[in-house]
Amino acid sequence: MIEYLQHGFPTQLFETKKTETGKLISTPVFDDDGNPVICREAEALRDTMIENLAALPPVQSALDQLIHHFGTDMVAEITGRSRRIVKKIAQAGQTVLALENRSSKANLAETEAFMDDRKQILVFSDAGGTGRSYHAALTAKNQRRRVHYILEPGWKADAAIQGLGRTNRTNQASAPLCRPVTTDIRGEKRFLSTIARRLDTLGAITKGQRQTGGQGLFRPEDNLESPYARSALSHFYIKLAKGQIPECSLGRFQEITGLKLLDEDGSLRERTPPIHTFLNRVLALRIEMQNALFEHFEDIMASLIEDAMAAGTYEIGLETIHAESLAITSRQVVERHASGAETLLFEVERKDRTRPTTLERAIDLAQSSDAGYVINEKTEKSGVLLKTSTRTNEDGSITQRYRIRLPLETLYLTDTELKMSSWQACHEAEFTDLWNRQLAAIPEFETSTFYIVTGLLLPIWNRLPKNFCHIYRFTTNDGERVIGRPIAGTDLACLGLTPVFKTPTHAYDHLLSGGHIDLAEGLTLKRVLAMGARRIEITGYARSALPVLKSMGVMTETVAYTLRLFVPLGEGAPAILERIFKLYPPQQQADREAA
Repeated sequence: MIEYLQHGFPTQLFETKKTETGKLISTPVFDDDGNPVICREAEALRDTMIENLAALPPVQSALDQLIHHFGTDMVAEITGRSRRIVKKIAQAGQTVLALENRSSKANLAETEAFMDDRKQILVFSDAGGTGRSYHAALTAKNQRRRVHYILEPGWKADAAIQGLGRTNRTNQASAPLCRPVTTDIRGEKRFLSTIARRLDTLGAITKGQRQTGGQGLFRPEDNLESPYARSALSHFYIKLAKGQIPECSLGRFQEITGLKLLDEDGSLRERTPPIHTFLNRVLALRIEMQNALFEHFEDIMASLIEDAMAAGTYEIGLETIHAESLAITSRQVVERHASGAETLLFEVERKDRTRPTTLERAIDLAQSSDAGYVINEKTEKSGVLLKTSTRTNEDGSITQRYRIRLPLETLYLTDTELKMSSWQACHEAEFTDLWNRQLAAIPEFETSTFYIVTGLLLPIWNRLPKNFCHIYRFTTNDGERVIGRPIAGTDLACLGLTPVFKTPTHAYDHLLSGGHIDLAEGLTLKRVLAMGARRIEITGYARSALPVLKSMGVMTETVAYTLRLFVPLGEGAPAILERIFKLYPPQQQADREAA
């Protein structure tokens, strides 16, 4: 830093002049011999700053801090250093710093000391990131779970994968717990974002799936260069232009970052600065301003991700199914290729243990700030109303969003949707009574069925539905590993198979999972997001059929001056579906087209 100040601190004198057009410019000053004139004031500032830096104690590196704090008897160092400064006890008993030489075999000895449990902490750099194993091997004495702190992830995705793989390998007693480390400076997330994006890109190239590159270490919101982050930045610029960020005005933002957001006519530019430019410029701001701007940006991105999750459009990628029990109940050969490869359809029975929110946890949530008890007057259910992040609309206006915590799920509503819904505030006693009733009605396990197409998928890919393109992987109770694409029971017709609904409960589970069912006379059952909640809606009905459908238990609601029909969710839903199927039986696509 001192050398940088000596050679890079601007000390040359400049003067302000006017051009022929009247524009003010700054030009350097030279003497009669052509030598630059030194500004004595700037030179004094530079010298004072160098003196202050020279008077500060040296800042130890993270590696030295760890070794000095825990000691060489506790820390195994595997780096490329041939010398290091360590703390030792002198003859007089005081602690002194001493220079220690390290041999070429020091890294091997340190690795053995850690794996043999003689040293409990291991620190390795790029020099120790290849060719060695530090995992909780079943053959090692030290089988404690590894907690892998990633202090400097670097910029190379392949090197990061090498480092992560040192503590996560086969034949291990337990998988490591990875913890990326940053300070409370929000701008530091820029570095984690870069490595997360590059790991995702590398995973897409090498394994055909983005999330596999990061091995699940980084969350999607850690990637600040994702489509959600880019959309959040556009909303952030709109809020800034409208003066809706109290910590920083538009003029102040343009001054401290050097980014121009407005055209000459005062409107927001069509091509605003991209996300990587914004992240780099924010890094140069003072910590208070940096954290304030990042907080607004992250709130907007969090609201966009929540909206995508609530609407069911959030891209999860390769999803691993974890359940209490997974059993394949039937297998069918859909197609056999000339090479002998087969496309298979599995029917899988899934059993999940329910983990409802306890009453104590619900009361703790309700007693926090901006929270309260609510009940639904129609469904007679209770929930905890919590404020969540706001949503920035396309016009720059702000919409307050809420979430209602139920025992097994969470509903998301806007301020307007909450006012138009049946959720009303209530007292704790009424909330407690209804919450206990809901908990008593929840079974210990939930059983459902789904279909998955596996094997050779490419020849039939264009025949599969395009509305639910997810990939699942799981391991059955018998240890069989399956990876494939799920398909709804009513969509089996696209594979030349008959849609299957063994029971109304099966049809109900299919609808809740996002599928739809075509019925006779043009009716359709499908899951929708209405009033911030997942509902089962009936569409395509005739007005004359309303009395019959209502007598079967179907609910009617007027939304935006339009009458909509919903099947009430809950234990009574399969019985209502059974009555509907008797009058309007499910149909295949070919039958509907013929009709």
